[in-house]
Amino acid sequence: MQPQLFSSQRRAVLCGLAALGAWPMSAASRQPAPVLALALPAPPDVDPTGFLVSEKYDGARALWTGSELRFRSGLPVFAPVWFIDAWPAGQALDGELWLGRSRFDELSGAVRRARPRDSDWRQLSYMVFDLPQAPGSFAERQGLLTALLRQSRHPQVGVVAQEALPTRAALQQRLADVLAAGGEGLVLQRADAPYRPGRSGAMLKLKPLQDAEALVLAHMPGRGKHAGRLGALRVRTAHGSEFLIGTGFSDAQRGQPPAIGSIVTYTFSGSTAGGVPRFASFLRERTL
Repeated sequence: MQPQLFSSQRRAVLCGLAALGAWPMSAASRQPAPVLALALPAPPDVDPTGFLVSEKYDGARALWTGSELRFRSGLPVFAPVWFIDAWPAGQALDGELWLGRSRFDELSGAVRRARPRDSDWRQLSYMVFDLPQAPGSFAERQGLLTALLRQSRHPQVGVVAQEALPTRAALQQRLADVLAAGGEGLVLQRADAPYRPGRSGAMLKLKPLQDAEALVLAHMPGRGKHAGRLGALRVRTAHGSEFLIGTGFSDAQRGQPPAIGSIVTYTFSGSTAGGVPRFASFLRERTL
């Protein structure tokens, strides 16, 4: 059956923000929306056998529901009508709004505008890597995805390239190549896995540093050169671990830190026996 096409976007206001990845209910339908599949950190010596590997795009995760485009938080993406024109109606797409390597801040500024600027969106791509509602394995869904998007022929929608790598050495070489080109890491997806909402071993991210998200609980005052400004954020992870993040901030961020109740992304290197991240460093506030 040929997918139906459409040329307009509903811009319904959604109920509220997600808490650490949970998807809110639509204000229009009051029906629970699907939770996205999320990646777990891969061990440094992960064996790529049975996985398909792709570059991890440093963009803004977005779900095409079949009628509207939404951020991972559940908020609507106010994309120009021409950008989503001829996208498949009734078919969910899971992907990443992307501007290019090391350009996340520019991307964030462009896609957060309530009144989108065509000049910004002409530079963007929507890189799709899965079909959340389609049956079959990840490998089978890739075939369906390629055929579906070939029909739409939208110049700014692409399919994320996937490849099977035979050895750990080949995986590490691929990672080194991506990092050298300015990328941030790799994603490994089990080729035989159905779409699994939430975090599971079916989807792994391989990066030089691990990253995760946490809820801001308090602002701790700075001392010495940081007196009168932020010294550290007290945060809590989805698993209940509380700790301080005291590095990674610019002077501007110490003057105007992420608000209490906001969600931040931090990098770290392993965890203590008690589950507290080691060497946690602020990366960015999750605003999308």
